Amino acid sequence: MHERFPRVAKTANATPEVAAFFDAATSTLTYVVTSPESNQCTIIDPVLDYDEASASVGTASADNVVRYVQENSLSVDYILETHVHADHLSGAHYLRRLLGGLVGIGAEITGVQSTIAEIYSDSSPLARNGSQFDVLLEDEHRLAFGSLDIRVLHVPGHTPGCVAYLIGDALFAGDTLFMPDSGTARCDFPGGDARRLYRSIQRLLGLADTTRVFVCHDYQPNGRSLQYVASIQTHRDHNIHVNQTVSEASFVTMRRQRDATLGTPKLMLPSLQVNVRGGNFPRHPITGEPILHLPVNKLGAVGTRDIEDIFPRQHERVDAMD
Repeated sequence: MHERFPRVAKTANATPEVAAFFDAATSTLTYVVTSPESNQCTIIDPVLDYDEASASVGTASADNVVRYVQENSLSVDYILETHVHADHLSGAHYLRRLLGGLVGIGAEITGVQSTIAEIYSDSSPLARNGSQFDVLLEDEHRLAFGSLDIRVLHVPGHTPGCVAYLIGDALFAGDTLFMPDSGTARCDFPGGDARRLYRSIQRLLGLADTTRVFVCHDYQPNGRSLQYVASIQTHRDHNIHVNQTVSEASFVTMRRQRDATLGTPKLMLPSLQVNVRGGNFPRHPITGEPILHLPVNKLGAVGTRDIEDIFPRQHERVDAMD
């Protein structure tokens, strides 16, 4: 299910206008941020639809963004990723082809690419230098954006490469923060670290009280209606994982215990190989067609045996040709 019309949060001229697009299949929010008194916009965390059972790709979510941009005569400056997502495929490559703009991600993507290439045994060779993206963004880098700028904040923890984007009074936190009644994201992915996440969040909580925090996911706990923005002050007071009464030690203990109960995201294996390529697909080495790889027993789930124990190489048999 995809929402045809975006939810728009209008603000005073000193701050950007934010349109939110919710993809119910992955509980992901994509944002189109428009600089005040201009037609310049930035797209953050776009989604490409993917049906796991049929391995089918669709563009309904991304096409809603395209339609909004075109109907409002907007010009896309940037398409920004907060991190390499493990729960949905990125629509960045598709949107760049249709709308233009520079695709950007945190500069730590190079280390993430190296880690992910090992999971897939580099089955489709992956350049590990970030060259799939137009701009690699260091901490405190600022991108010119109409009458404002986009401040990049490196916020490792959920992954080592996570960044948040501060645009005027609007903070796009990626998976660093969820809504206050949902808390924070897991830290058990490769390179994740609960202690680093806590410290990254403390950095964000030091921003102005009235800063609007836009989250990348809303899982609508207890069946409540969709929510995707709350102030920094609200997070300080009410975030169930990191409000001002929570110490680093207690957060780390909580996060590790909670993460131990979580399963692998169902789209993790399809997502990672696409998202490290900026939303592009690996290619078949002979036909050149888009392809997805499914590495077996590589994610370290509890009880998983080494695949070589089950299918040892020395016992492989080449079937005779009749």
